[in-house]
Amino acid sequence: MSSRAVEQLSIGEVITSLRSEFPELTVSKLRFLEGQGLIEPQRSASGYRLFSEEDVKRITFILREQRDNYLPLKVIKSRLAAWDRGEDPPDVTSAGPAPETYFASSGISMTVEELGKAAGLSSRHLKELMDHGVLTPMELDDGTKIFRDEDLATAQAARRLIRQGLEGRHLRTIRLAADREVELLQQLVAPLLRHRNPDNRRRAGEILADTAHAGAQLGESIVRSRIRRLLER
Repeated sequence: MSSRAVEQLSIGEVITSLRSEFPELTVSKLRFLEGQGLIEPQRSASGYRLFSEEDVKRITFILREQRDNYLPLKVIKSRLAAWDRGEDPPDVTSAGPAPETYFASSGISMTVEELGKAAGLSSRHLKELMDHGVLTPMELDDGTKIFRDEDLATAQAARRLIRQGLEGRHLRTIRLAADREVELLQQLVAPLLRHRNPDNRRRAGEILADTAHAGAQLGESIVRSRIRRLLER
C-alpha cells in the first residue's frame, strides 16, 4: 500500500474506511466536525481535503464518544485537547450519560403519515409495527394520535430490518425483550418513584439513564459475540 493510501485519504476514502462501524457517516458530518474545530485536515494544491492516519483515529474517537457515551461536542473537544497534550483523556465509560442528554427530546410530533414518509415505511408496514406494539402512538386530549422523535428512530431501525426480510411479527420479539428490560430497570427505581420529590426523581433518572445505556451496550456486545461465533463456524 502506498504512503498516500495510509497518510493522505480523501474525504470519500475516509467515509469508506469507517463505513463498517459508522454506516451513517457522511461528507456533511465530517465538514461539520471540521467547522467545529475538532479536526483539521490538510488541503491539496487544488483545495481538496486530505486526511492523515492520525486524522482518521481522531474522527473515530469523536464518533465513538458521541455514539457510546452521548457526549456533547464541547466535552469531546476538551478530551481531544488532553489527547493533543499527550495525556490520557479522563475515563467516562464508568458512568452513564446525564439524564438530560439521554432522555432529551426534540419536541417534534408527527402523524402516522408523516412518520411513514420520514422513515421510508409503507402504510402496511406501519400498521404491522403498531399492531405488534413496536410503535405506539401518544394520544392527546382531543384524541389525536402522534409520534415523537424516538418513534422515528424506532421506525428507521425497523425499516432496516424489514428491508432484510423480517416482518412486523418478527420484530415483536425484540419489542418484548425491550419491555422485559424496562420492567427490570423499573424495579431498581420503584422505591425512589414512590415518593414524589425532585431529588428522588433526579436520582431515578440518573439510575435509569446509566442502566439503560449499559443494558444497550450489553445487549449489543452479546449479539455481536454470538454472530461472530456463527460466522466463524
